[in-house]
Amino acid sequence: MIRVNFNGQQLSVKPGTRVLDLVDPKDRKHLVVCQVGSQIKELNYVLSERNDGKSIKLLTLSNAEAGRVYSASLRYIVAMAFYNIYPDVPIRFSYNISRSISCQSLIRSFNMSRAVEEISKEVERIIRADLPIERVTVPVEEAAKIYQKFHLDDKIEILKYRPEKTVHLYKCGEYYNYLHTYMVPSTGCIHNYTITPYSPGIIIQYPRHDLDATIPEFEEEATYCKTLQRAYNWAEKAHVQTVCDINRKIERGETLEFVQMCEAYHNRQLAELGDLIENEIENVRLVAIAGPSSSGKTTFCNRLKIELISRGIDPVTISMDDYYFEKDKIREIQGKPAGKLDLEHINCLDIDRFNKDLFDLINGEEVTLPRFDFKSDRRVEGKTIRIGQNVPIMIEGIHALNEKLTRSIPKHQKFRIYIAPHAQLNIDNHSPLSVTTTRLIRRIVRDMQFRNCPAASTIDMWQSVRNGEFRWIYPNQENADYVFNSSLGYEMCVLKKLAMEALTKISASDPQYLVANRLIKTLKYFHVIEDDSIIPCNSLLREFIGGSCFNV
Repeated sequence: MIRVNFNGQQLSVKPGTRVLDLVDPKDRKHLVVCQVGSQIKELNYVLSERNDGKSIKLLTLSNAEAGRVYSASLRYIVAMAFYNIYPDVPIRFSYNISRSISCQSLIRSFNMSRAVEEISKEVERIIRADLPIERVTVPVEEAAKIYQKFHLDDKIEILKYRPEKTVHLYKCGEYYNYLHTYMVPSTGCIHNYTITPYSPGIIIQYPRHDLDATIPEFEEEATYCKTLQRAYNWAEKAHVQTVCDINRKIERGETLEFVQMCEAYHNRQLAELGDLIENEIENVRLVAIAGPSSSGKTTFCNRLKIELISRGIDPVTISMDDYYFEKDKIREIQGKPAGKLDLEHINCLDIDRFNKDLFDLINGEEVTLPRFDFKSDRRVEGKTIRIGQNVPIMIEGIHALNEKLTRSIPKHQKFRIYIAPHAQLNIDNHSPLSVTTTRLIRRIVRDMQFRNCPAASTIDMWQSVRNGEFRWIYPNQENADYVFNSSLGYEMCVLKKLAMEALTKISASDPQYLVANRLIKTLKYFHVIEDDSIIPCNSLLREFIGGSCFNV
């Protein structure tokens, strides 16, 4: 017998028992996966002697990893429905606006609007049938034959980049697929979703772990939508839509050309920004820049300033950090003890002083700026400046696009920029790569390189970082006049070596292993670019790997 702690209860079970067998049948459809020790496992996971003494925890949609499994399982069912009705129509899933997934046909002439109703009914039928989803392990050669049968050519191609000699596939009836993650035990476990027509394809929504397992209300985000479409179009033209596309460029000896092509895309965006600001320079008095963690904001600000200087515009940069209140004042405002302070809250900033200084500068007054001395935790007097008529002020920070922060400046005098990586990149057509994953890998590398912070610590704080982004950054992104896509198609090939070094230090018994293992499974498919000397010294990627000419 095996002794396990099952959801806080000590049990003795026979070897060969599935975790699902321990669950009350009436509760099974509300579960997604389980955690055995420190590892995520499927509910069909079979217990053996090696699990003796382990703790088993059932995970619902309130857990982030469970949420990813639920989302992937829903995509699996949608892909199955497409195959059942339109077996010759390849589809691609991508992350889209309002935290949803889009599904598009790769055959442009295919009429998705007419297919929506049929697909929705077939998805509903598959879920209602509560069909088992079984994991099978086969040799790579057999997996290729199965993929060929189901017209999954993109999955055949990615097989050659797997270091393993076997492949895990998921079988549901006669259908096979693999979406690079675990699956729910049966189709009936998918009980909450929406499928909606949204040109040029369909939008799939699912419960979010950070919203109490509810589906967020769909919001039309026109600016963000245009950014994603532009990213998709560029990836299509540059032939960098999948990991295989990227690896082929390296295999063909086109690495230098590939790197320069991606950097040229950044240069073009900077030139566009320069044109927009220059054309409105008589009105633009404030350039406000915001974006989530590890977007490359510091390097971007330096490069934008140089772009503007080349046009005869020399902006003055004001640091929002210098307008922080002292800790005692923040405690008084928030009414919390020191250990519970929300230091990302907008009320940590002296908004009145900030607005007055901006207003006075824009109106030609001489202003003595504050400087925050973090060692003494107090503001002191900084430099005294006066700016000319066509000299814009540049600010950067998580609140930079929040109208409360710059309420004294009319909207027509502001140029607001949102920066984030928006790669429309897939491992294969059914497995999109999250831009949040990209940012986390960037941050792990940067923290290890420059902050003496191990990957485990970065992973630990990541959810808190994400919570702040959802509260303070994303709600204001639609206010932007321009969205800068800081993604670089080649970056995973450079980050891989450094990130793997950091991630493999996290052992299977560590609580951060869940995330680390997922990141390792993503990175393993990318070829490595060993020679980073081909990366320009002013590249945004230098902010994370080192060697920046801006010394960030």
